[in-house]
Amino acid sequence: MSKYAPLIAVIAGEHSGDLLGSGMLRELRERYPNAEFIGVGGPLMQAEGLTSLVPMDDLAVMGIAEVLGSLFKLLSHRRLLVKTLLERRPDIFIGIDAPDFNLPIAKKLKAAGITTVHYVSPSVWAWRQGRIKGIKQSIDHVFCLLPFEKSFYDQHNLPATFVGHPLADSIPAVWDKQQARIEIELDGEATWVGILPGSRKGEIARMAPLFLQVAQQLLQRHPHLRFVTPMISAARAEQFRALQQQIAPQLPLTIIDGASRTTMAACDALLLTSGTVTLEAMLIKRPMVVAYKFNWLSYQLIKRLFKAAFFSLPNLLANKPLVPEFAQHEATVENLTQALAQQLTPAAQETLATFADLHQQLRRNADVLSADVVQQLINR
Repeated sequence: MSKYAPLIAVIAGEHSGDLLGSGMLRELRERYPNAEFIGVGGPLMQAEGLTSLVPMDDLAVMGIAEVLGSLFKLLSHRRLLVKTLLERRPDIFIGIDAPDFNLPIAKKLKAAGITTVHYVSPSVWAWRQGRIKGIKQSIDHVFCLLPFEKSFYDQHNLPATFVGHPLADSIPAVWDKQQARIEIELDGEATWVGILPGSRKGEIARMAPLFLQVAQQLLQRHPHLRFVTPMISAARAEQFRALQQQIAPQLPLTIIDGASRTTMAACDALLLTSGTVTLEAMLIKRPMVVAYKFNWLSYQLIKRLFKAAFFSLPNLLANKPLVPEFAQHEATVENLTQALAQQLTPAAQETLATFADLHQQLRRNADVLSADVVQQLINR
């Protein structure tokens, strides 16, 4: 514990970054009880003492077309943050994910002599690899969640630490299905399929209609099935419920307020929109099907630049097609229904041992490791 009171700037752009940042801030508070945290964060980081200078929800936009629609607000927020941080001169700046927003801020701060860290490697190994030059101009140190990312930065002489993933630390090795059902009051005898179309308004608008059609098709094949959807907020639940009433009003569907991990643990199989939730599902060890659809303009650009063999985190970690994944034109009702039906068979259980192995690889105590490196950089 140090009497020194550093000023630590942290910017997270969405819920998953808020989760990552909150654990790190908690550990840093142990080391520096008088530290001041400023930047951008959600309720979890604010609970650890962060003063959020702009609303985090304003930064949580995905896709090129969606960003263009919010460009004026995003640029205005970025100007305010750069101005404030250059005036306050924090001991360290930590951008959590959101590279297109955070890296330009980091570049200006690094040029002014402020130490910069990026938590969650940009997917530079997967697409737009030429970005490494700009990353090196902006960042002093990268925190990698995935083991293969550090070797990429080692090859490019940029200091990096594989911190593992905080979710691997917090999610237990075994999560009892029946206990999860008791907690969220689901029928313990039914076969439950989790429908998770995303946490953002745009994602739900794109993915939920498809997922609801898949659920309808699957129910025709297996009339005993029940479906459950966790929603991050009342607004997203209302949006999803309205879509259900239009598309599948008779679907036996339960909507849960929050508790997404417990809901996944309660399920026999999951249909997911690609993102951090696929890692959560892997760590909870439930069979899954992963899908994603981009805005047309975003897809035209991404398909030319994306270099990785897979896009879902379980497959990237395993470096093989461990779980079924479908993007854009392949994400059809027929393909998803067929794949999801297969996840309800005993054969799907064979992947769970690999999930367990990957869980152990990612369990590194990320909150402590990241705080250790931040402390070293501050002391330097």
